[in-house]
Amino acid sequence: MDVVETCGKGTLSSGEPSNKPSTASIYDDDEVVGFEKDAEIIMKKLIRGTKERDLISIYGMPGLGKTTLARKVYNNPSIVNYFEVKAWCAVSQAYNRSTLLVEIFKQATNDKIKIKEDDDVADMLRKVLIGKRYLIVLDDIWEVEAWEDLGICFPQGECGSRVMVTTRIEQVAKHLQHHSHPYSLSFLSSKKSWELLEKKVFRGESCPPDLLEAGLQVALHCKGLPLVVVLIAGMIAKMDREASLWLEVANDLSSLALGEQSMKVIQSSYDHLENHLKPCLLYMALFPEDHKITVDDLLKLWMAEEFVLNVETENMEEASRVCLSDLLNRSLIIMVSGMRFYDNVQYCSLHDVVREFCLRKLTEDKYMQLTVPYNPYQHLHSTESRLCIFIHDDFVKQLDHPDYQLDKIPRLDFKETNSLEFIAHPKLNVWNNQYSNPLDLVLKLRFVRVLDLMDVELPDSWATAIQSLTELRYLALCVKQFELKWISHLHNLQTLRLKSSEKLRLRAATLWEMTKLRHVNIDCFSVAWEDNEQESSSTSLLENMKSFGTCNIRFDNMNARFWWRFPNLEELCLSVEDVPEFPYFPIVEVHSHLHFLSLEFPLIELFNSFGWERFCVFPSNLRHLDLDKCFLTEEMVLNIARLKKLESLKLFLGFPSMRSYCWDVTNVEFPSLKYLGLFFMKIEEWKASEESFPVLEKLVISAWPGFRGIKEIPPSFADILTLRRIELFDCTDSLGVSAMNMKREIEENTGCDSLQVVIQKKCYYLIFFWGIT
Repeated sequence: MDVVETCGKGTLSSGEPSNKPSTASIYDDDEVVGFEKDAEIIMKKLIRGTKERDLISIYGMPGLGKTTLARKVYNNPSIVNYFEVKAWCAVSQAYNRSTLLVEIFKQATNDKIKIKEDDDVADMLRKVLIGKRYLIVLDDIWEVEAWEDLGICFPQGECGSRVMVTTRIEQVAKHLQHHSHPYSLSFLSSKKSWELLEKKVFRGESCPPDLLEAGLQVALHCKGLPLVVVLIAGMIAKMDREASLWLEVANDLSSLALGEQSMKVIQSSYDHLENHLKPCLLYMALFPEDHKITVDDLLKLWMAEEFVLNVETENMEEASRVCLSDLLNRSLIIMVSGMRFYDNVQYCSLHDVVREFCLRKLTEDKYMQLTVPYNPYQHLHSTESRLCIFIHDDFVKQLDHPDYQLDKIPRLDFKETNSLEFIAHPKLNVWNNQYSNPLDLVLKLRFVRVLDLMDVELPDSWATAIQSLTELRYLALCVKQFELKWISHLHNLQTLRLKSSEKLRLRAATLWEMTKLRHVNIDCFSVAWEDNEQESSSTSLLENMKSFGTCNIRFDNMNARFWWRFPNLEELCLSVEDVPEFPYFPIVEVHSHLHFLSLEFPLIELFNSFGWERFCVFPSNLRHLDLDKCFLTEEMVLNIARLKKLESLKLFLGFPSMRSYCWDVTNVEFPSLKYLGLFFMKIEEWKASEESFPVLEKLVISAWPGFRGIKEIPPSFADILTLRRIELFDCTDSLGVSAMNMKREIEENTGCDSLQVVIQKKCYYLIFFWGIT
């Protein structure tokens, strides 16, 4: 694997474009076929040639893989190492200049500098880029005007800076030409088409001889278009492995013109979907082009819209994951990993052509679907329809008009429907400070099931306005004051996300009444739970609760039985304000389903001497553990090591004034640990044996700026056969040397270049530890 020895200021070396990656590619990086020569040519254009700023255009029809090629180059270690600043943004046909500039600025500064409302972001961006060798990728440009809007913010100079553009329009590419000629991306050869098809269908295995001829015919009739290849692969992978069936697919493709081919293939893939998967796919098309939605949110939204049932699965979350997996296996959804420095975030999106098909599908039915989005609780022969509509800027302006009537919505005939349900997301931040009171608009959305107002500053009267939204399943709010009783009438509520800058006191007895709650995340200045055992039955349980998160919580006024009420909890995220007086998990066996725990300890340095470790006996089935402000005493390490199923361990933020110490795990084993992250820990010396981390795959270390930190990686790590990647951020030179020496030792002993080492300097990332998404 490749090695990045150092990265300049402001760079990221994650496997995807930094922060918020583009998602216009439909194939995984490890399955990219046929772009080797193209990537080599583009890389030469980026690194060689004029020292003046140059613009590199890649153009070609939809589905050729322009974005995939650009991302392959963008993430190449040579490119990561060469440019001081990198940023990637998806422009698309309808774009917002200020939004794109903010996105580029955040990536160029690693989100270190906060943007104020009256800031001139364009000028700020120019100043950041001046004098630096930068690479900016503008993905999916449709018009020359888009470059004219953005290009003035990218300073000229002789630093070797580059702007890389992808477009489907040849004239746009030619008009943007500076020094380098636009690059026309060609179709795949028949051989490369077959290689891609074989990889997608057989997942690394060889095609059986009896299917080879039929497979070659399918690949040939894909006419060299990668998008068609992967969509067809997703479809025939679900078919019986019979040559006759494959030949039928090939013959069906052979008669189509190239322009019709993509839509025909998507239609075939869509027709082969089970009924409950179709609304899940169409639902995603209601988001804006190139919109990236986190997988966690998408699954919760599908549940809120009742697209999935827990048929043959343990719960709705699992059923949603199965739906997602099915759509991914058919190559209809794109999955992209984004980097949050200490963690990977999974995003979903649709390829532009797939989204276009879905929108056509919705338009054909005038946004009126008998069972689309599908409601499994609705009678099969019901004639009731649901109106599915994305509330975009223009529609908000219409809603804001005092004389607006819902029957003025285009293509809507009230005589044909009795039930109107608005899909009112993603975040309605377009309302904030632009239109009148957003609560007046909320009243017009009585049947909404999903409402995300997290980025909207709501007035104190929000609780009154929300009384009419009795169908809510998903609610996200940013408020000053909050009481659970204000939403206790929402009997169907599944997901509650709450943000407040004030101190809240919440009555737990009300929470126990909301029996359908599955996911709760409360982010506020401080929260105290008033949990009086006499107010509620001792048998009151929230058996549906799957994830619970709250920050700055006080344990001193909580009943010790509080956590017993969540017997099926899977994810728990806590930021504790006070020193505990009883164990966090009095009976660990109660939480046998808990697999993710994030725990932030009090910012009290004396806390380290109180013997608090005895309160940190964790549930035994944990697979992921994050500990913040944690001092690794011997007892604490043993508590962690007792977790035999633990796969991921992240340790954050030793106290700045804490003395450095030696972390000795020579006689300790973490038998299942695959990921270890040490972030700003005051560890100066680290000792480990060959048995300490037997299956570790990835090690990430970040040091305090100016703090010496760990001097070397334990030599025993060279003997870990599973180790594949080491990432070092702002660490000592000696630590980097030890990692590179380890890489060379592994190569000499095994003859394989199996370890990737990434070393980054002057990153100074801001860490946002808290939160269940």
